[in-house]
Amino acid sequence: MAHNVFYGDESPVAAFATLAGGSALTLIRCSGKGSIEMVSSVFEPAGKKSADLDTAAGNTVAHGWIIDNDNKEKIDEVLISVFRSPKSYTGEDSLDICCHGGFCAGNAVINALKAAGFRGALPGEFTFRAFMNGKIDLTKSESVMELVSAKTDAGRRRAVSRLNGSLYKEINGIKEKLVHVLAGAELYLDYSEDEISADADEAAGKLPNADIAVNVLTRLKKLSESWRTERIYQEGITCVIAGRPNAGKSSLFNMLVKEDRSIVTDVPGTTRDWIEAWVSFNGAPVRLIDTAGLRGTNDSVEKIGVERSRLFLREADIVLYLIDGEEGFTRDDSEEYHKWKNKNDDKSGNTADKSAFLFLWNKCDVAKPPEPFPLADIHPVRVSAKTGDGLVELQSEIASFIFDKNGSAIDTALMNEPAAASVGTSRQKNLVDTACSSLEEALSLAQREEPLDLIAPFLRDAVNSLGEITGEVSTADVLEEMFSKFCVGK
Repeated sequence: MAHNVFYGDESPVAAFATLAGGSALTLIRCSGKGSIEMVSSVFEPAGKKSADLDTAAGNTVAHGWIIDNDNKEKIDEVLISVFRSPKSYTGEDSLDICCHGGFCAGNAVINALKAAGFRGALPGEFTFRAFMNGKIDLTKSESVMELVSAKTDAGRRRAVSRLNGSLYKEINGIKEKLVHVLAGAELYLDYSEDEISADADEAAGKLPNADIAVNVLTRLKKLSESWRTERIYQEGITCVIAGRPNAGKSSLFNMLVKEDRSIVTDVPGTTRDWIEAWVSFNGAPVRLIDTAGLRGTNDSVEKIGVERSRLFLREADIVLYLIDGEEGFTRDDSEEYHKWKNKNDDKSGNTADKSAFLFLWNKCDVAKPPEPFPLADIHPVRVSAKTGDGLVELQSEIASFIFDKNGSAIDTALMNEPAAASVGTSRQKNLVDTACSSLEEALSLAQREEPLDLIAPFLRDAVNSLGEITGEVSTADVLEEMFSKFCVGK
């Protein structure tokens, strides 16, 4: 971060909102007090009918040229969308400058803006300002980056749901009920039982509205559980294709990514290094990796490739191990499976840490697997990387592991269509869990009929945790840490 530049600085900022490169157009965003006047100082309207920025109304577009005031030359012809405070994304005076694509035009415009007094925006600073000015809450702020980072259409829909306020409404609804419970408890603490009501149902020392608190806890646990599914869309699944040389790994990889990415030959050891691509299985993002064939070799380059393959095997969520159907199941195949199994069994008891090993019997169009299979309880998936036979069944097997990774059934009908509300980041999930723990402790104390002055602080902690999710309760260091992970221009 540049010296003396920090989140919360109200100085005018500018940054690329699109990647500078070979596109037809580039968008540059400006925001901050006085930004319209500053852009106006380097803007020349195109013709008498074009508006001057100083007098342009909000939500209008001006056509003209960005000018280099030092050399008195035109830099680029642009369209500028003008947004006046508070009716803008950030809540400040803002402008979106649409200039020609390519590196030179965009960089020249940025340099002109800096000469006019703008500084470069920090990562996520526009969205930070939108949050600070009350335009969006933290859940919507985070959903902006989720939307930008979405790897599949299903992930995009889930991010849009949170951007549309589904999580914010659920958290606020839960918090309102919890505040009601807390208010009831504090009422009994502030006044004697006789002062409140002579015929009150609740006796002092018992938690008023405990049934509401139990309902709130159920809703919080459902939200926490939603991260199991949402995490898949946020982080994706690593799926490694492995096997002996010439088993058909690269052919399968090309077929799954639907393009010729890996070189395919009849020469064993053609693939010396790994190659990867993102694909979608039932809407879930999968990082698919093609690896070098597993075998002993004296070739120093191939040996490095084999070592990298074994590293990926240890880190994979799913291993697709190809068997050459014409050569059949070999001792090497059995050894590779048992090496993986021993390492997988050594992982923690949490089933979410476990990975899957799927045997694929390749070339099923010309050779069938033996029955029974040499390994007990193993039923290889029959595929043909040449003809595409068995790919539907393979994708179904992969999807069943992805959507049931944590060892209990997940409603696959909800995988592509998000629930009414779900958490979208680990930060949100951790705060929901903190609220759950505080509320569980409060209910446990109430069940033991402990004094309300012991129960109320836990209820208050739960309310504060929910406030942190939406940003109602926040600290400068937490906000800076969160927004610094955004891309520049957002």
